[in-house]
Amino acid sequence: MRVSMAGAIRHSSVNGPGVRYVLFLQGCAHGCPGCQNPETHRIGDGTWRKTEDVIAEILATRYLDGITLSGGDPLYQPEAAGEIAEKAQAAGLDVWMYTGWTFEEILAGKAGEAAIEALRHVDVLVDGRFIQSLRSEECLWRGSTNQRLVDVKKSLAAGSYVPAEA
Repeated sequence: MRVSMAGAIRHSSVNGPGVRYVLFLQGCAHGCPGCQNPETHRIGDGTWRKTEDVIAEILATRYLDGITLSGGDPLYQPEAAGEIAEKAQAAGLDVWMYTGWTFEEILAGKAGEAAIEALRHVDVLVDGRFIQSLRSEECLWRGSTNQRLVDVKKSLAAGSYVPAEA
């Protein structure tokens, strides 16, 4: 499988707890005014990579607590995002994902069936579109106050939103 990438950061402490490998997947149609990564929106602008190469780079990186899938929006490439998340979890890494979709929209199928499957390999979902008028530097790991930290495993089991421990 292949994934269109805008870039990566091997050791980040601002995209979730601990030391994280952050992948910026290319592609997003949400069009949030004030988005911090507008260069990640057009899928054709990314660099296509084999998912197994990306996974190998992550697993070869030392001192990681987890990975973060960002973008763009990883759910515009749900099969690739899901594969990377699954392999990271299998290696004992914690997986966070940022998406403009809400947890409820994903469960309702608005992001497609593959997005629901990808969620099964995510620990914490930061959901919701960035809303510039709700921007706050007080939000831990979020850009605007409408965005939530979703405990994916508990939320899937409950069938509704369960907040993640921050």
